[in-house]
Amino acid sequence: MVLIVQKYGGSSVHSTDRIKRVAERVVATHREGHDVVVVLSAMGDTTDELLDLARQITPLPHPRELDMLFTSGERISNALAAMAIRALGERACSLSGPQAGVFTTADHGNAQIIEVAPQRIRRELDRGAIVLVAGFQGLSRDTDDITTLGRGGSDTTAIALAAALKADVCEIYTDVDGVYSADPRIVPNAGLLDHISYEAMQEMAASGSKVLALRSVEYARRCGVPIHVRSAYGDKPGTTVSGSADGGSERSTITGVAHDTSGAKVTVLGVPDHADAVGRLVRTVADAGGEIDMVVQNAAQPTGGSTDITFVLPKEGAPAALTALRELRPEIGFEEVTHDEDIGKISLIGTGMRTSPGVTATFCETLAATGINIEIISTSEIRISVLCRTTQVAAAVRALHTAFDLDTTEKALVHAGTGR
Repeated sequence: MVLIVQKYGGSSVHSTDRIKRVAERVVATHREGHDVVVVLSAMGDTTDELLDLARQITPLPHPRELDMLFTSGERISNALAAMAIRALGERACSLSGPQAGVFTTADHGNAQIIEVAPQRIRRELDRGAIVLVAGFQGLSRDTDDITTLGRGGSDTTAIALAAALKADVCEIYTDVDGVYSADPRIVPNAGLLDHISYEAMQEMAASGSKVLALRSVEYARRCGVPIHVRSAYGDKPGTTVSGSADGGSERSTITGVAHDTSGAKVTVLGVPDHADAVGRLVRTVADAGGEIDMVVQNAAQPTGGSTDITFVLPKEGAPAALTALRELRPEIGFEEVTHDEDIGKISLIGTGMRTSPGVTATFCETLAATGINIEIISTSEIRISVLCRTTQVAAAVRALHTAFDLDTTEKALVHAGTGR
């Protein structure tokens, strides 16, 4: 008997009809002789609607009460799915995150899972039930409060349950057929990947791919949980995410091109070239809640003894970072801070890039031939990332996809109504 954890996103359970279709898929898996644990996100835009309700009460809802409010969305979808499964003649039991034994830190809105105690789930499975667990939520033992996990919380819940239960696989059902070599909306001939390593998937997620949340891939890699990304609307084989499958070759292997237009560039100009200046600036941005993606420091001017430092972080974190940096200006003595949201990041992901200098050369030559100016470049063993203007992102992705022979003869399917 195989133990499978299945996770379905908000679009997969957007309506009661879709919940019924999910229930049919879950029951079919169970009737094949497998134990099944299911994690459902909230229905469609439920979380946004709940936030809107809260803001109608007060513009600054208390974080604890927001978590109490938000967790209701996942409980609703899981309870409805359990009803649908029972209507199909199978036993089902829906559990909240705390009931399922998901314990977290006390950080409201962005808690992290510290332990999963799945005894209740095991008991229900032993009774022959399909167990449904509300994702995105847990319980803090320090405060006895309900918490939510923030972005990617349901994916992370599913991976954490799979790890704790020693599941054979964690299936992530989404509105695309799997992981593609690029966004099919930009590159119609993007290829569906049969397999991608944890490391490459982490880079894809960090670089803008929305198929899997970064934190869930990190969790899966640490615990060795195989992930199977599949469409909730079809039967294509999807993409397996697991350990490396490159056969030990040292040759560079390109996986795909990812892009991200959700970032902002914050540049601190005229920073005195002191040993502790950069550290204090980075700490200030971090303490302001800025998730720093890239940091670039220009060489100090030989005459003026100053340098410029650029941070790339999410747009929503830029205002707080700007405020904090400007408050630090009298102490550090830098000239000014600039802010630019008209940026896009393009990343080429693969293996062996650092030991294959021709990859970086081809990357830069391709963008130059497309008329794209590189503003910042960052490289690692498995990634090359650059910043350019937002309007140039699509052209850059298409050019790189072609230059590295990632195009296929088949056109990728974009699901109607989802934009993906």
